[in-house]
Amino acid sequence: MKILIADDHELFREGLRHVLGQLEDNVEIIEAGDFSQAFDAVAKHHDIEIVLIDLNMPGAAWDEGLPRLRSALPQDVPMVVLSAADDRRSVLQAVELGAAGYIPKTSSSRVMLSALKLVLSGGVYLPPALIERSAPRGDGLNPAVVEQAMSILTPRQREVLGLLGEGKSNKEIARILELAEGTVKLHVTAILKALNVNNRTRAVVAASQMGLTTTQQ
Repeated sequence: MKILIADDHELFREGLRHVLGQLEDNVEIIEAGDFSQAFDAVAKHHDIEIVLIDLNMPGAAWDEGLPRLRSALPQDVPMVVLSAADDRRSVLQAVELGAAGYIPKTSSSRVMLSALKLVLSGGVYLPPALIERSAPRGDGLNPAVVEQAMSILTPRQREVLGLLGEGKSNKEIARILELAEGTVKLHVTAILKALNVNNRTRAVVAASQMGLTTTQQ
């Protein structure tokens, strides 16, 4: 597995290399110390399987660098933010810009590894503090959209959305609900349409607003 680490602190990259060595055998690490190096690495290495990136690095403002990096990556390669900032607005903005996960740097190695395995399996990881019903006004999705979605989603689709909110992949949802994976994909498509969002990460945020999630472990 080839992983890109983009962080301007060499000491953090060194520690992260050690943690990632526990992810699986034969992990190959590509490093970048700023956004420019990250762009170059993605252009050079076409077999990167996951990108771990800090928000605040030289080379670009992060609200410009993240979407540029996301557009340069294949759609099935997840981009996960590792940041010292874990406030709700930073997390939500990173999600809007294409992040499939957001791991605070204060997380333990156990939590970090579990989060990365979840993302690699097709799930989503967001900080547990975000998965709460009491979202501040102005954050997340428009409450009117959420209310409308609640009225049109079927009970089964609400179950699927709740499991999405817990970060579960389609395969895991299919197993839990005893459905075919193709059926789960159809439900997810309907959910995204109802919520007027274009990715499952935003659906996770919506699920938290609807109170359909439990805290991630």
